Amino acid sequence: MSEKQATITILLADDHHVVRQGLRTLLEAQPNFSVLGEAADGLEVADLVEALQPNVLIVDLMMPGLNGLDITEQVKQRSPETQVIILSMYANEGYVIEAFEKGALGYVVKDSSAADLVQAVRQAHAHRRYLSPPLSDLKLDAYLEKAKAAKADDYETLTAREREVLHLVAEGYTSAEIAERLVISPRTVETHRSNLMRKLDLNSQTELVRYALRRGIVPLEE
Repeated sequence: MSEKQATITILLADDHHVVRQGLRTLLEAQPNFSVLGEAADGLEVADLVEALQPNVLIVDLMMPGLNGLDITEQVKQRSPETQVIILSMYANEGYVIEAFEKGALGYVVKDSSAADLVQAVRQAHAHRRYLSPPLSDLKLDAYLEKAKAAKADDYETLTAREREVLHLVAEGYTSAEIAERLVISPRTVETHRSNLMRKLDLNSQTELVRYALRRGIVPLEE
């Protein structure tokens, strides 16, 4: 069976039901696309990918619980054959650089055409990089070269669990609520929180939230 005829299986991750519904309708209109499932919470995406093993994950950059960049890193560790496309309203170089550094193969801005997203899925399935307009491969290569020379980011020293706690704290969850969501004890949450604040040289909740906003861990606006 040729690549064109082969079914391309897809998982959708976006916290807005209407968006997921629209994406599913768009993608399943393609004769060889099959949407296996959907996720609305960033914390559940990697588990679902591992269970369903889709060819392609389409994930919103700004997800609750864990953003699309850290989801990409988790997915590439746990399901290396799944190719990741970031869907984002942001076209700035920082997000684009990090998306590809963490293993994404596609970056599609949300005002792109339907044809752009379909093309991104086909390219990712073929293990080829895709950027929707106004992004370009030449600019991305320049961005990546610039990033190599940049100073190491303290965020990269955080463990996966510390990143989850950071995301949830920045979203306003209490330690008890985080413990419930992550199925760990409140004391363990506090330990992770203390460790991540030490690594990031943060001294208060206000500094933590500012850091999360500045780094794009949580959006500046809904």
